[in-house]
Amino acid sequence: MKLWQKTNDVNKAVEEFTVGRDREMDLLLAEADVLGSLAHTRMLESIGLLGKKDLEDVQRELKNIYREIEAGNFTIEEGVEDVHSQVEFLLTQRLGEAGKKIHSGRSRNDQVLVDLRIFLRRRIREVVDDTVELFGTLQRLSEQYKDVLMPGYTHLQIAMPSSFGLWLGAYAESLVDDVEMLYAAYRICNKNPLGSAAGYGSSFPLDRTMTTRLLGFDTLSYNVVYAQMGRGKSERIVAQALSSVAATLAKLALDNALFLNQNFGFISYPAELTTGSSIMPHKKNPDVWEIMRGRCNLVQGLPNQIAMMTTNLPSGYHRDLQLLKEVLFPAIDDLRSCIRMAGYMLDNLTVKRDILDDPKYDYLFSVEVVNRMVLDGVPFREAYRKVGIDIENGCFEAEKQVRHTHEGSIGNLCNAEIAGLMKRLVERFDFGAVDRAEAELVC
Repeated sequence: MKLWQKTNDVNKAVEEFTVGRDREMDLLLAEADVLGSLAHTRMLESIGLLGKKDLEDVQRELKNIYREIEAGNFTIEEGVEDVHSQVEFLLTQRLGEAGKKIHSGRSRNDQVLVDLRIFLRRRIREVVDDTVELFGTLQRLSEQYKDVLMPGYTHLQIAMPSSFGLWLGAYAESLVDDVEMLYAAYRICNKNPLGSAAGYGSSFPLDRTMTTRLLGFDTLSYNVVYAQMGRGKSERIVAQALSSVAATLAKLALDNALFLNQNFGFISYPAELTTGSSIMPHKKNPDVWEIMRGRCNLVQGLPNQIAMMTTNLPSGYHRDLQLLKEVLFPAIDDLRSCIRMAGYMLDNLTVKRDILDDPKYDYLFSVEVVNRMVLDGVPFREAYRKVGIDIENGCFEAEKQVRHTHEGSIGNLCNAEIAGLMKRLVERFDFGAVDRAEAELVC
């Protein structure tokens, strides 16, 4: 029996087609669904739609269900359409009439909206935590190898001296911007849609400010039509933030695969972190970085996939939106596994020292020679021409001393300043406010 079902039975093929993987995906929303009901029922009692005794019973059983979910003892039974139905059926089985009263003033439309917002803000936090840990690894290695020079490239041609500290530090700072994107997505998710019902509000005098406070949301999604329109939009924005992290990781993976190549030979990893060939006994393949690159490229395509699934939908709820969970939820897990694996690999990184002693890298220092001549009073264009002619004539002599001191350069990485940016950014999330609200609901 479905929550919306009256007397007729649903065609079995139609049910299987429309429900799809919803039960599987909804298990991930179970904790969030109970939190939403805990807040909603307290609000219902405050406006006289639920008696005090009914509220006490419902709250007790909702908290029991929450603990069952935490313990892994919660399932969505065969024939039950979704997590919202399962929770309500359990309450009705255990409490009778009181369990039938909790749906007043809401629809499964705003239930899934609030579930998704709670779920996504939790998952964003997990991605932020993973990203900050990888950031710390990159910063540590940047400091460790700040004096070890390596070639820098433009157009895949040797260009100017770089360092392992500069290279690794670049990815650390890239993650700061990625977390800024996650912060924007978090703020958009941290708005309360509960009370928008099917997208047009309710004639009950709902106290939406109360449920906003109880659930730890920053504010309301005020307009009830827009609250429903936020379905799909919030997922796309989260996907865009995830794709930003994925883009950083994909580029890091490409660099690692390239620098492991024997023609570069800049870095190495223990043999057990590489894979071999079935025919070539010498091979040590960077499969971890290649799989990571592929997975991250898929995540980078996620915003467009969600956009295509929601393009040209008019306002109001549409069942197409159910499918968003199937592409977004696994992508979050894939990205988190990539972030953690990147940190694990980098913890085992070995860099090659004295790379630039090889004469083939002498031209990397041409700019250094030009700049020294300019400091000695030679006009830049004359110095540039002189060094260029020396290179063409094969008489260029490299001076392999790097004198970069400005902010963000080889000699002044500004890692402490970058760490400060990340610290202040993470503090802005104020995860503690949500922790306190959720803990108060289930205690």
